[in-house]
Amino acid sequence: MVNARRKAIQMLYRGTCTVKTWESVMDPVTKITTPREVTKYLDQPCKLSYQKQTTASSTGGPAVISQTIKLSLVPELEIPAGSKIIVTQDGKTTEFARSGEPEVRMDHQHLTLELFKGYA
Repeated sequence: MVNARRKAIQMLYRGTCTVKTWESVMDPVTKITTPREVTKYLDQPCKLSYQKQTTASSTGGPAVISQTIKLSLVPELEIPAGSKIIVTQDGKTTEFARSGEPEVRMDHQHLTLELFKGYA
């Protein structure tokens, strides 16, 4: 049952994502450790979805509209907070950062994202 459900969910994936982190890496020749961007996962199937949230203003001003961005992907991937996630879907590539803890289920996980502004 889980395999059938997982396959059905993965059929909805229309994008790919690459996950990059900032890590200390030791040069094998000089033995000097320097921080650099490292690709943790490359071209993983995923689905990006958006949810608009409207809240009424208590001051009588205009309503505030915010947007929640969620990324769905397989549950085995461990994506640390602060990672850069580059998503290509529907011909558009956008850089995001992972914010918050993942919502992990048996057959997929959801990550709440925000636009990438730089490493923390």
